[in-house]
Amino acid sequence: MKQRVFAISDIHGCYDRFREMVEQHIVLSKSDKLILLGDYIDRGTNSKEVIDYIIALQKSGYDVIPLMGNHEAMLLDALADPSGVTLWFVNGGHKTMQSFGISRLIEFDPYYIDFFRNLNYYYAVENFLFVHAGFNDSIEDPFSDRRSMLWESRQEYQHPLLKGKTIIHGHQTIKLSSLIDSIDKHARVINIDTGCVYAHPEEYGRLTAFEINSFSIVSI
Repeated sequence: MKQRVFAISDIHGCYDRFREMVEQHIVLSKSDKLILLGDYIDRGTNSKEVIDYIIALQKSGYDVIPLMGNHEAMLLDALADPSGVTLWFVNGGHKTMQSFGISRLIEFDPYYIDFFRNLNYYYAVENFLFVHAGFNDSIEDPFSDRRSMLWESRQEYQHPLLKGKTIIHGHQTIKLSSLIDSIDKHARVINIDTGCVYAHPEEYGRLTAFEINSFSIVSI
């Protein structure tokens, strides 16, 4: 039986739903692969629990591949340069500080900072590419532009290294109906961020997992 490969994006501190998805809906086994497309922190209330759960899954022998999101990058930028703190806070960084029980960035446990710094920017499985946002379609090596991988999403790609690949990403919240349409069309670029951290409007507020072999989704 072929290995199941799931992708989940933009958890944003929604720990309860993330754990429910992993344990009750996709029922992750150690023979599966789970690729996480970044943005584990900020905006939601349980960022620390999300990170702790990811690390616990890895330590327990589950094949979990967490990638870098722009929110993790904003946290690292704020740590490196105080001028970046405002941007991070505007985007929900204060919620992450509360979740980790700290009032100053310097209080962050280095254990977690190392986790963030060691995140990869993209991942490939067969004919699929997984990334937080997208790729720079206009340069010789699209895998060298980290900023584009965190911030820039496109609906199609013409680059020889990208054309013909199926690119799975998050970053920009879409309606579940739009995602279902992409799945039905077997689109080459599929956004799976259905806005789990947003309660309103009604079209959002869902966490979605995509499985590459069945080309299907689970959304809660």
